[in-house]
Amino acid sequence: MKYSANNQLDCAEKLKVLADETRLAVLRLLINNPKHVGEINAILGLEQSLLSHHLQVLRRANFVVGERDGKSVLYRLAPEVEVTTGKALNLGCCVLRFESKP
Repeated sequence: MKYSANNQLDCAEKLKVLADETRLAVLRLLINNPKHVGEINAILGLEQSLLSHHLQVLRRANFVVGERDGKSVLYRLAPEVEVTTGKALNLGCCVLRFESKP
């Protein structure tokens, strides 16, 4: 498969966003089902402001979307993110598969 310079740039930008361990952890949490920001925070144990920063980066890169649900925000993978069988994310330029933790 051939990629134009533009597609390679898009791929490089996506991979830069995903180079952060916390953002990968967020995607891994959302691969099965949506979660409220409080649930994500309880699992990852981050400062609220740090989690908000990472979620903003993921939103801007079109990896996640958030929707108001009462007083909280419910996050899910963006419609553009294709989840393949085996719990992998098809990024268009590559496939990111999450291995089971030992």
